[in-house]
Amino acid sequence: MPRMRRQKSSTGIYHIILRGINRQIIFQDNEDKEKFIEVLKKYKEVSKYEVYAFCIMDNHAHILIREGKEPLAKVMKRIGVSYVYWYNWKYERNGHLFQDRYKSEPVEDDKYLLTVIRYIHQNPLKAGIVDSIDQYQWSSHHEYIKSTNKVVDTQLILGMFADRREQAIQRYKEFMNERSSEECLEIKQIKKLNDKEGLETIKQHLCIQSIEELKKLDKEERDACLRKLKAIEGLSIRQIARITGFTVSIVAKA
Repeated sequence: MPRMRRQKSSTGIYHIILRGINRQIIFQDNEDKEKFIEVLKKYKEVSKYEVYAFCIMDNHAHILIREGKEPLAKVMKRIGVSYVYWYNWKYERNGHLFQDRYKSEPVEDDKYLLTVIRYIHQNPLKAGIVDSIDQYQWSSHHEYIKSTNKVVDTQLILGMFADRREQAIQRYKEFMNERSSEECLEIKQIKKLNDKEGLETIKQHLCIQSIEELKKLDKEERDACLRKLKAIEGLSIRQIARITGFTVSIVAKA
């Protein structure tokens, strides 16, 4: 079946979701999230796009973006290729990281623009990761309330709330903290396993009684087992390495 054609936005604004292939975790630690933000900032200078919101979760990222001098497809290719190159270098791996086709939806009016921003910033709250959006470090919410403007272009959105900046920020915060059931682009958030749950899951999937059995396998069998473990939702490469005692490099390369 041929792919459906992407809907074109008359405003040039799109809500984007980048997600990991096979729903795998693509941001293993804070350094990975920082790198992705750095990539977003770098290509703003090249492609002249504007970013109105972002939120980086473990297995996906939301971006609210307006096209600049380059079309969306080229922008997303730049961002994806740059991050994947760095990620593969860091974890000594090869191949794809993101699902081959990012999800997108056009944002055609101011009302839906604000709806999407709130949806993006409330993503960690609805996933049960935090009790307040203020607690989540890896979204653009803090750029709005602290006026840092490292990546996000806040002027347009704040201007919708009030002319005076202080009043606009206050009204923005009130709007962001309203509980909502709005539906935008959806994606399943992976529930992270703690190490105890991870150990039991590994033993069940490999039908072993202890990790020592895994360590006694030859390289080919061991790598086949590690590939199975990497496909388990909620287990990161670093966690697999920590539980099994293998290095991150061995797990990543398997």
